[in-house]
Amino acid sequence: MKIFSKEQIYEGDKLTAKKQKITSTELMERAGIQIFNWLHVRMQGAQVPIHVFCGIGNNGGDGLVIARHLIAHGYNVITYIVNCSDKRSKDFLINYDLIKQTTKKWPNMLNCEADFPEIQKEDIIVDAVFGIGLNRPVNDWVKLLFVYLRKSQAFTLSVDIPSGVYTDEIPEDENGVVWASYTLSFQSPKLIFFLPETSKFSVEWEVLDIGIDREFLIMSETEVELIGKNEVLPIYKPRQKHAHKGDFGHSLIIGGSYGKIGSVVLASRAVLSIGAGLITAYIPKCGYQIIQTAFPEAMVITDENEAIISDITFDIEPTVIGLGIGMGTEVETVSALKKFLKRNKTPLVIDADGLNILSKEKTLLKLLPEGTVLTPHPKELERLIGKWKDDFDKLKKTKAFSKKHSVIVLIKGANTITVFQDKYYVNTTGNPGMATAGSGDVLTGIITGLISQGYEPLSATVFGVYLHGRAADIAIEDLGYQSLIASYIIEAIGEAYVDLFKPPEEPQVEEPHTEEE
Repeated sequence: MKIFSKEQIYEGDKLTAKKQKITSTELMERAGIQIFNWLHVRMQGAQVPIHVFCGIGNNGGDGLVIARHLIAHGYNVITYIVNCSDKRSKDFLINYDLIKQTTKKWPNMLNCEADFPEIQKEDIIVDAVFGIGLNRPVNDWVKLLFVYLRKSQAFTLSVDIPSGVYTDEIPEDENGVVWASYTLSFQSPKLIFFLPETSKFSVEWEVLDIGIDREFLIMSETEVELIGKNEVLPIYKPRQKHAHKGDFGHSLIIGGSYGKIGSVVLASRAVLSIGAGLITAYIPKCGYQIIQTAFPEAMVITDENEAIISDITFDIEPTVIGLGIGMGTEVETVSALKKFLKRNKTPLVIDADGLNILSKEKTLLKLLPEGTVLTPHPKELERLIGKWKDDFDKLKKTKAFSKKHSVIVLIKGANTITVFQDKYYVNTTGNPGMATAGSGDVLTGIITGLISQGYEPLSATVFGVYLHGRAADIAIEDLGYQSLIASYIIEAIGEAYVDLFKPPEEPQVEEPHTEEE
């Protein structure tokens, strides 16, 4: 699913109005009715007080449409105008006149803290104060209103975006933002739903189709894509009947040190579980018996050193190499990696200590093959790209790093983001149970194993991150978050593959409601 920028959203609205020969007011009516429908289906006429807070711009106009339809259908609605400026948008004024024609209970004007209404925890709040066009901090008394709404603990539904949140920067003051229970986003989600510093402003979100021009939606290129099942299905490569293990590549995992051989076991298991044909582990001598015992499917090559990697030489021709996990940063190991990178032409997936060595020896970055995959956790990422001011700054710096070195970089998190050149791919699978030792080693193995099978590095990364998260989602259904360990993620990879082809659950039929009702 595409995530459109603010500028693209405005362009789509204008193009839709032009091509469908409707006014901006009619498009606003369409959007407002969609949110009314969403509420109406769930409330079924319940008389819980609904407090609709409207700004004086187009988001406020949406709120007035919603309030008008709720009133027309007999709901207990109290409408408020957050009078934060002397300017009113044209569509707001049109809908302000329309709601006054619908009810004798005209909207209440809020000008200061003294005007705040009483709200009970059992009430419902509809937040339609500010939309995506907000470009400055909110007024002090409006900030107090947002704090007041939050303290009420009432269910809060935001229209398109929580008020006070920008689409391209982090709010300076969290008190100047509506903390929504649910956000109904028009036509596409917003990037802020997936960033650590802003996702907390909406517990849940949903996209509503408001009929934006289909050609525009299909043809527009976006900087950000949201990755779910529909996006990864076209990536999947089915197996042919007469395929054999040689068709799916030979992966080499290089890593491990005394006391950290388990990371190589996990990565190697993930390589085969995701579908690679062959796996060889290159490790210090101390790990030989461990891997041969714990994972007999793996072949093993040992370094001459007993405890660390000191010389990376082998006589096989791997399809792809995953390296760095549990490897350590001893002087001999750093030297071995330098020599290896200077002569290597094989595709790479680099994690953990491999990244730590690169961050200390940044001249090595120019030796990486184009399309090398880097899978850092937050501190490893910081060592590579430097400190960032906020999540948007982190995205920009990661993108600049990716372009400079022609590498694919993961920004790990609740919604892991794959960055390559000018694009961000935001993942939708995964859960807090994945915050456990070895989870990253498994991901390294998954991506390595996919590249081994012939997936291009970018596709392998996007698909691998999805399957990694989906396997964890499946595993926690029986285990819960706290009991998830990395091995269980590997065990659920097969179910994650099978899940790709499960038909979606039948949606409940919802009768649409229109203005004519």
